[in-house]
Amino acid sequence: MRGGVLAVTILLAACGGGTRYRPVSDTPVRVGPPYKVRGTTYVPAADPTYDMLGYASWYGSESGNQTANGERFRPKAVTAAHTTLPLPSYVEVTALETGRTILVRINDRGPFSGGGRIIDLSRGAAEQLGIRARGVAPVRVRVVTPPEKDRRKLRDGKEAAERPRVSEGVLAKLRAQLAAGR
Repeated sequence: MRGGVLAVTILLAACGGGTRYRPVSDTPVRVGPPYKVRGTTYVPAADPTYDMLGYASWYGSESGNQTANGERFRPKAVTAAHTTLPLPSYVEVTALETGRTILVRINDRGPFSGGGRIIDLSRGAAEQLGIRARGVAPVRVRVVTPPEKDRRKLRDGKEAAERPRVSEGVLAKLRAQLAAGR
């Protein structure tokens, strides 16, 4: 009888425990197998040369949900979702309208909507980049290897130091490339 009560207690504890979140960590890095969303197949891969122009959107109402790498989503943290980069990855995101550049930690999958979107920023990242009010903005996203000090800040949910702004001349070239579809 005692064994049955113990088994039921353990079973109920497991059911009532809710979601188990992975601690925020940079290890292990997960690439993951190919996956399909809305008829499109995505193939995750490490790409240290990733440097793309496109559009960023942001999300923030999913507070407390589990990210693709198992962490708890924190809307105020400076994180993002990407369809194929390893989890976690670090990227520089530059707003092509202002030249403002920030460091962002990717810990989720997305965006899965069209319109040239290449990254989905958390509310905190969108605010730091200055695009929250717009909703969608043209950006450049580049994979980087930041110093541990900046990675630690992002893992703790804080902003890393803002990166140097991009010059108007470089921004003009990037905007032209995006307009040309490159």
